[in-house]
Amino acid sequence: MTSGLWELVLKGVWVTIQLLVCSALLGAAVSFVVGVARTHRLWIVRFLAGVYTEVFRGTSALVMIFWVYFVLPIAFGWQLVPLWAGTLALGLTYGAYGSEIVRGALNAVDPAQKEGGIALSFTPWQRLRLILLPQAVPEMIPPFSNLLVELLKGTALVSIMGMGDLAFSGNLVRLALQESAEIYTIVLLIYFVIAFVLTRGMRGLERKLKAGTGKKVGSTPDQELDRPQTTGVGGAVA
Repeated sequence: MTSGLWELVLKGVWVTIQLLVCSALLGAAVSFVVGVARTHRLWIVRFLAGVYTEVFRGTSALVMIFWVYFVLPIAFGWQLVPLWAGTLALGLTYGAYGSEIVRGALNAVDPAQKEGGIALSFTPWQRLRLILLPQAVPEMIPPFSNLLVELLKGTALVSIMGMGDLAFSGNLVRLALQESAEIYTIVLLIYFVIAFVLTRGMRGLERKLKAGTGKKVGSTPDQELDRPQTTGVGGAVA
């Protein structure tokens, strides 16, 4: 390829990374807000959060992008640029999947921990911030890592809006060179490299978070139960 075509591909990579970061941040915020709401003590809050989750999990991300980019301006007069339209559609869609990860991790915390917070007269917010999240977040990292990779692959859907992401740029180069195998192989490798970096980074984050809880990365609950527990003075109890 010529330097101009390589520059086009690199611009596509940059657009894909921008979209990935923006939609991941929105998706993470939605995941935690809706996931925590799914465990709320008020049934109406749980119901509304459940409706959101079911709606966005049950609809196509591709159709959601169409809706946000083409229908929203007609219905409400809000015309979003492709980057923000893609961010909104992907963030809300993948945030619905992430909310189930958050809900499951919070519900997996030992009930005795919650009861201990109640016994200490902690408010619901204090129990969430000081007891539940520190134990639940490390368990969320592996499924969130998978979801982040899925989001990366989902960014290719924005090419239908004519947005110059990696998939769109790769197609332009293919049309210019009339060479499919070479171009799409390069695009696949670029997606793989980005995904590999993401998974390695998430694995490092998981290791760091679990180090604070005394757990090992990849350990199972049975292995944690079998591991000797230390006493307050540094001794070990079998």
